[in-house]
Amino acid sequence: MSADVIALQVGGKRIERFLSYDIEADIYTAADAFSLDVARPEITITPGQRCELYVNGSLELTGIIDRCSRQYNKQGLSYRIEGRDLMGLLVDSYCEQFVTVENKKLSELAEMLLKTVPFINRKDIEYQENIVGKLKGKKRTVDEPSEGFMDTPQKISQIEPGMTVFEVLKNYAASRGLMFFAKPNGSFVFGRPKAKGEPLYNLTCMQSGSGNNILAGEEVHDISKRYSKVMVIGQQQGQDEFDEEAVNTSAQAVDADFPFYKPYVTQDNNDSQSPKLRARMIMEQQRHEGYQLVYTVQAHNQRGKIWQIDELCRVRDEVLGVDGVFLVYGRTFSRSRGAGTLTHLKLGQPGLVA
Repeated sequence: MSADVIALQVGGKRIERFLSYDIEADIYTAADAFSLDVARPEITITPGQRCELYVNGSLELTGIIDRCSRQYNKQGLSYRIEGRDLMGLLVDSYCEQFVTVENKKLSELAEMLLKTVPFINRKDIEYQENIVGKLKGKKRTVDEPSEGFMDTPQKISQIEPGMTVFEVLKNYAASRGLMFFAKPNGSFVFGRPKAKGEPLYNLTCMQSGSGNNILAGEEVHDISKRYSKVMVIGQQQGQDEFDEEAVNTSAQAVDADFPFYKPYVTQDNNDSQSPKLRARMIMEQQRHEGYQLVYTVQAHNQRGKIWQIDELCRVRDEVLGVDGVFLVYGRTFSRSRGAGTLTHLKLGQPGLVA
């Protein structure tokens, strides 16, 4: 197996010789982080520069340099470079004034909020076609958020100072039962993770040892953040309706697999269709956090295909008794003097949004 090659590109110049590194990607994390240790950087790097990280020639992270530090010990002088992907800019960017946004569509809201954020190409925002696309004869329903709900103007009346750009856009997406996340090329996506299709990867740990590629594995069942019922209530202010049911809205989602009664209640005053969509999204988030698989493998690719998030993986693990198809929602590329080159994978049930 050929060695994996990591390259950091800043200002048109590249660094490829690293002592160690950690490069994270997680579809459920607001800003993916990286840290790189190099003995003698070929170029001068300054915090605030835009950068690109490549793995075996493939662009795997587009972001910003946050921090640079020099340190030394008995092994000599080293230089550490740390940063995050472009979503980190949205996490750090705060709204400065009250802005009325009632009846704005998601694309209009994103265009307005991202206007002053540097390094962001607003034309590259992806509104997944199966979410935003034309209806083709199908009726929009709360039970089918994929039928154009993101084209529906939202009822939130204003944005307030102190809210972050990421918070506003994530909350709007969540009110439609959707996610807001970044892709390796620096573009942003409003949509849902992959739930169907042919698995791109395979993880195997058989008792016979035949075809095994897993170095370590863990299965986690956790009910601490799960609930038997999620209830979302809201009041639709500014409605012309006098009907109490049109003003006071509520919806719930039930987890039939939860072992005892444990209700969760929250509010969503966005509009009348938001409570049911948010209730389902919260329940899916809780189910996602309640079951996870964690695996470690050698190298950063499988048969030449670099490990990617938002891809499906077939798992056959006789030690843990796992046999099925799961979503790769997180992965970390790492290299250290003691452990070598590894990929740490986080897998969960496909079809869930958090």
